[in-house]
Amino acid sequence: MATKTEKEQAPMGDRNIADMPKDYIPGWGIDADPENDPTYPMKKWNGADHERLNYPKAPQQDTDVEILKSIERPVVTRVFGSTVPPSGLSGMLRRKAFKYSEGTSAHWMGLILADRINMVEGLIDDLSKGYIPNFFKEWGWPAEWKYNRKKFVQKAAIGTAVTLAAIWLLKKSAKKSR
Repeated sequence: MATKTEKEQAPMGDRNIADMPKDYIPGWGIDADPENDPTYPMKKWNGADHERLNYPKAPQQDTDVEILKSIERPVVTRVFGSTVPPSGLSGMLRRKAFKYSEGTSAHWMGLILADRINMVEGLIDDLSKGYIPNFFKEWGWPAEWKYNRKKFVQKAAIGTAVTLAAIWLLKKSAKKSR
């Protein structure tokens, strides 16, 4: 008997994850068999260990903002964070990253790049509202100075050297272009 391919199994639409057939996800419920428990013999059994499989599920959280979800999941998880919906260039990058599988570097590198861009967008937003961030405190430098002074001085020296080298190279290239 032929098994269904992933593409034949994939179209689940808006069905609830609890309604999905258990063989939809390879390895689903692998820990449900007490004879196949990887914690044996270390686990201390109390008699209700497999009751965890029969708990009442949380109600589906309403979506009132855009929620990005993995392509591996047919529906949004029951509970999720919704405080900061994707926006701007970082939001565009996040949407693009979520078009890739979580097993690819394109997904994770896209999200990391989006985080870095979101930091710059936040800085621009702060400056546009007249708030000047206190980088010294926000980056934890007082704590580093207090508890890890040697590394702090080393980082400061390297940062200063790199900055001075960059300025020197820029001035040198400006002289050549004249």
